[in-house]
Amino acid sequence: MSAEAGWDVVVIGAGIIGAACAWRLAERGLRVRVLERDHPAGGSSGKSAAGVRAQFTSDTNILLSKHSIGEYARMPASGYRPAGYLMLVPERQWGVHLAGVERQHVHGVPTEVLTPAQAQRHAPFETGGLGGCTFCPTDGVVDPHELTFEYVRLAREAGVRFSLGTPVTAVSRRGGRWRVTTPAGAVEGEQVLNTAGAWSGEVAALAGLDVPVRPARRMVFTTGPLSLPHRLPMVFDLESGVWLRSEGERLILGRADEADVGWREGMDWAWLEPTLERALERFPWLETASLDRRASWWGYYEITPDHQPVVGRMPGVEGWLNACGFSGHGVMQAAATARVIAQEACFEVPFVDIAPLRYERFAGGVQPAHDIQV
Repeated sequence: MSAEAGWDVVVIGAGIIGAACAWRLAERGLRVRVLERDHPAGGSSGKSAAGVRAQFTSDTNILLSKHSIGEYARMPASGYRPAGYLMLVPERQWGVHLAGVERQHVHGVPTEVLTPAQAQRHAPFETGGLGGCTFCPTDGVVDPHELTFEYVRLAREAGVRFSLGTPVTAVSRRGGRWRVTTPAGAVEGEQVLNTAGAWSGEVAALAGLDVPVRPARRMVFTTGPLSLPHRLPMVFDLESGVWLRSEGERLILGRADEADVGWREGMDWAWLEPTLERALERFPWLETASLDRRASWWGYYEITPDHQPVVGRMPGVEGWLNACGFSGHGVMQAAATARVIAQEACFEVPFVDIAPLRYERFAGGVQPAHDIQV
């Protein structure tokens, strides 16, 4: 079977990472084809809790988020709202957390250090066991669905061709080019970019590559309408792992079940009780909240062994790039990641040092960027 040739980069996946990368690649004059098994934002992007934050402890993550948030703030379609992130930090983590705040300040992120009493102005919570709190007013939320479609629109205007409902069934390299096979035929390109989200490990395996990305199911529980003094920012209790924020008159909340990995579908209602048990320890006022089951949802995280993404060229494999495994940080870092990938594809030095996120770290060659997870 003949293959459609002439593409510089074949992008696999049209979530927010793939769509943003496609646009930035096309901006550089590259001919880009995007293959998407479903529709844009049909995977993790469209199921995101929509938080964006620069409150990380590593320079790489701080900068990827800071530059992404800056781009979203300039895009009306992003729905960016600087509602802030409030971190509740236990005593044993306070020193490391403060060191992260110092790095954030170096990079111009306006994170505030608060006592638990001072932080009460943002949200009511029990203060036991906390070493302190931090709040960043430029952290906030976006509309990941509309943002993804805005990147698709920009990419199409730049000449990118999208093939939706087109799963990849085989990937091979021949004659110095990649051949990507789909039910609609084969496509050839000089380079392949793997942005398939939770499916990225499986896509890489089609090419005989081991990219350690696997799916992990996450629940988002939604309350009924609540009477609160004001809307709550994203509040994250690092002790219990519980997070919550206002969504209109309601709250959404969740907590990761680290054992919930693999292709499990649907809401895990059994996880509601252990989530609420931990949530009530810090937020006892939640006891009066009702649950709206129909408004609750689930989606996949795309996780790696160290819960950090795999970004950049695949070592020893000509023409293969990865931008996957973001472990819940894809929406908040998509814009800057797209710029990095465009530079990688053009054999330039990325404007953010992605050494801690490169594949080589799994062979022990690079220290990974361990950081706050939510």
